[in-house]
Amino acid sequence: MIHPSYVELMKVVNDGVEIGEEPVVNSRYSIVLATAKRARQIIAGAEPLIDNPKCNKPLSIAVEELYRGAVKIQSEDEENN
Repeated sequence: MIHPSYVELMKVVNDGVEIGEEPVVNSRYSIVLATAKRARQIIAGAEPLIDNPKCNKPLSIAVEELYRGAVKIQSEDEENN
C-alpha cells in the first residue's frame, strides 16, 4: 500500500479551502499528474525540497514533498498569472 494514500494527499492539498470554495484537486488524476511532473523535475536534476526524504526514488520524494506541503498544486488560473 502506498503511504500516504491518495485520500490523505487530497486532504493535505485541499486543506485551507473554505466551505463553498472549489477544492484545489477533485480527483486522484490531479495528484498523479502533479507528482509525476515533480518527479520528472527531480530526475532532471532539481534538488528535493525536503530534508531527509524517507526514500531516494524521485516519485517517492515527490509524493513526500506534496504531503509535507513543500510543493503546492496550482490551478491553471494561478499558473498563468
